[in-house]
Amino acid sequence: MTLLVAIVAADPVRRLGLAALVTRAGHQVLESHGGADVLLVDDVAVCSDGPPVVALGAAEAGQAGLLPCDATAAQIDAAIRSVAAGLIVRAADPRRPGFRAIGDEEAPLLTAREIEVLAAIGNGLSNKAVARQLGISLHTVKFHVEALLRKLGASSRTEAVHKGLKQGLIEL
Repeated sequence: MTLLVAIVAADPVRRLGLAALVTRAGHQVLESHGGADVLLVDDVAVCSDGPPVVALGAAEAGQAGLLPCDATAAQIDAAIRSVAAGLIVRAADPRRPGFRAIGDEEAPLLTAREIEVLAAIGNGLSNKAVARQLGISLHTVKFHVEALLRKLGASSRTEAVHKGLKQGLIEL
């Protein structure tokens, strides 16, 4: 889908670079805000009653899209398409844990049930109490505990809970 994008940038060289990026993504660059589907703003404060704004390197001011000034071409294109569809876009906060790649040694891929079992263990429940709380058999709980220990590389339930907390898999 081709979108009409107006670009506002204080630096003319940066504006040309953004225009090239937008054009490569398959959108059309407009010279004025009128008729634009999205307004792409680089490090300038713009109050717009018109199209949704994707701001690069700006402070939070209610824009539909807000990305760091060093956002990649793919991120900018995704933000343009998203705000045109009515979504709100914010860059991920690097201080908050997010999704990790599959196969990342630091963050094993646990099933939802394994995370529930790990959280219950973290709350001090015995295997029998976990089985009652989750409505599963004692054998199934033991199976999940063994899988947790293996996936987390832990030698005890306590170590598994510690690693789960450290990696942001559970909260107590």
